[in-house]
This record gives sequence, C-alpha cells and structure tokens, in this order.
Amino acid sequence: MSRQLHARRIEGIDKNVWVEFTQLAAEYKAVNLGQGFPDFPPPSFVQEAFCKAVSGGFALHQYTRAFGHPPLVKILAKFFGRIVGRDIDPLDDILVTVGAYQALFCTFQALIDDGDEVIIIEPFFDCYQPMVKMAGGKCVYVPLRPKKDKCETSADWVLSPGELASKFTSHTKAIILNTPNNPLGKVFNREELQVISDLCIKHDVLCISDEVYEWLTYNGAKHIKIASLPGMWERTITIGSAGKTFSATGWKVGWAIGSTHILKHLRTVHQNSVYHCPTAAQEAVAHGFQREFEQFGKPESYFIQLPANLQVKRQKLAQCLKSVGLQPIIPEGGYFMMADISAIKANLPDLPGQDEPYDHRFVKWLIKNKRLATIPVSAFYSHEHCKDFPNYIRFCFAKVNLSGYWSQV
Repeated sequence: MSRQLHARRIEGIDKNVWVEFTQLAAEYKAVNLGQGFPDFPPPSFVQEAFCKAVSGGFALHQYTRAFGHPPLVKILAKFFGRIVGRDIDPLDDILVTVGAYQALFCTFQALIDDGDEVIIIEPFFDCYQPMVKMAGGKCVYVPLRPKKDKCETSADWVLSPGELASKFTSHTKAIILNTPNNPLGKVFNREELQVISDLCIKHDVLCISDEVYEWLTYNGAKHIKIASLPGMWERTITIGSAGKTFSATGWKVGWAIGSTHILKHLRTVHQNSVYHCPTAAQEAVAHGFQREFEQFGKPESYFIQLPANLQVKRQKLAQCLKSVGLQPIIPEGGYFMMADISAIKANLPDLPGQDEPYDHRFVKWLIKNKRLATIPVSAFYSHEHCKDFPNYIRFCFAKVNLSGYWSQV
C-alpha cells in the first residue's frame, strides 16, 4: 500500500472522543461517569490466582504459546463449547488477544479487503468505524430506532428488518453485532438474531459478534450467542473480554472464537503485530473460568453475583437522572445507560465551532459547570445519522454510590 493511500485511509479518524472528554474531565476535576470501567476490584479468586501466577516460579514469567496460554484456551473451549452446544478446538478455534480491542483489530485486518462493505448497527462502539476504514473497507450503517409509542428501555430500540435487508449487497463482507450493546444496553433477542442470521446465510456474509458484556444482563434479559444459531458457527467471529467478565479491564485479556478456517487468518495478523499476550494474566483468567465452570448456574457464581450488584447501581443511577429532569433509557445489559437531555435547558454559550453536535456541547457544559463527565452519544453514530439523535448522553453505572452528588447538579 502506498503511503499516500494509507494516509487517506486514516485521515479523519485520528480524533478520539475518549481522549478529548477524559482530558476535559481531568482539567475540571469532574466526577467521571463517562469511561466504561468499574471502580471496584476483580473478585478475590482471580486476584489470588494472579498473585500466585507472578510469584510461582520461572515459567509464568516467560513467553507462553503465542495464540493463547494452553490452560486458558482449554478452559475457554470447554466453557463456551457447553454454551454453543458444540466441540470447540482449543488450539484452532480460539485466539487470545490483548483485550477485545485487539481481537477486533485482528478480525478487520484479516478479513476485510479493499472495497468490502461492512454493515454497522448504530449506535456502535466507536472503534468499529476507524478499524474498518484502516482495513480498506466501506462502512454501511443501519440504526436501531426507538419505537414511536414508547422509549423507556433499550428493548424499545429496534431494527427494521426491511431496512437491514436493504443494506446487504454483492459487496457486503460482514456485519458487526454488539450485544449487549454499547452505549444503548440493548440485548438482542432470539427473533432479532434470527433476522440477522438469515440474512448472513442468504448473502454468505460473516458476522463479527462483539459480546464483551455477555454476563451483564438484567431483569430476565438473556444473552444468546448468534454463533449458536443453525448455520452461524461457520461464519461467526465471537469477541470476548476477561476485562469485562472479571471486572479487570487493565489486564487486557480478550479472545476471538470461531471456526479454524476463519481464525487462521486472525492468527496471521496477531503473530505479526503483538505476537504474544502476558502469560500471568492469562493464567489468572484461566483459573477464573475454571472456577466459574464449576459454579455455573449456582448462587456462588460471579456471573450471577456481578449483574445482581450492578442492577442495584443501574436502578440508583436511573433514579438520580430522573430527579434532575433527565429521562433514562433503562438498559437490558452492559455498563451503560443513555439519557435523554432534551428536557434540560442548558445555557450553552455561542462559541466558535457551533457545527459540533449539540450533545457534545452539552457534555462540555456539564463538565465545566456541574463537574460531571459523561460521553455524547452522537460519537457512536455515523455522520449521516448523528443528527437524528442529538439529545442523548451516556453514563457508566459500574461505579460506587454517587447519590449524594446529584443534589448539587
């Protein structure tokens, strides 16, 4: 690839909403409910496993298998094989990566070629768009839209099957699914997944399924892996995260799971970029999954305790938002809650750069005047659709009790 072509590909995607608003939050010493990580520690059993790994002698301080520490890929295969109802080969069907982020990067670099179209469901985690473009692909967007009669929960935001079908062409290579969705918190139900599945099979399209929040579902919402649907294992790359699974985002252990005829291409990108992931962190995550395999479905399971605790925090945040005139969209899953800000009459000054979205300006006002940091939701939309959703901001509720703060807002 020429340097000029590469420069054109990355032009306009160097800006990062996390850098901009995190710096602003730090400057104004704001309470930061923008970034998506918890402020509580991982469970004691994985912390102890990590300590044991780093104090356990020579081997765990050195390189392990480049595509995944053997104990980790073996338990991941055993654990998720039970969920999808098939045998998963630990050495061929799993790639361990530096967080889910690198798993996504390997996927796009390995599977998307120049001119390939990739369908992205909006709102979307913001890295999908630049990663597709860096691989030479073309982003095609289809938004979830709120039902006209109500918009109280993330379940009220739906895809139009006809609109989605219209986006599939002879150039479509893949569709990106994020369930539970960031930032909305939508958990796609079986019927919605079946619509996507049928279109993927009909058009021979790959499905890149980002499922990092798979254990965080509330009020009976059930996470279903699209790879478990008939005909989808052979065409799905499932992305997962130990950071979200065990509340240890700084450990940066992620994975991609799929058929070896797909995963072999991801391995090529991985071995020629980061090559290897930290051994001790993988060892600790392996112990965590082994413990959860044995406790699966029991009250002692962390995968049951964590969402129960977060559901309480979710409800508290919703009550706080309502108390100051914001309208929360109650999420079915994940770390995040969107809120409608249209009822708040903020005194936004007329400044240069008025072409930036209203929610961006509102969040800057919120940080500077109320010392509260959030993320504007238009950052999770394409340019063609962001103007249709100007009145939403995103909060992270995986935090401590901040109820006392809201009396000051």
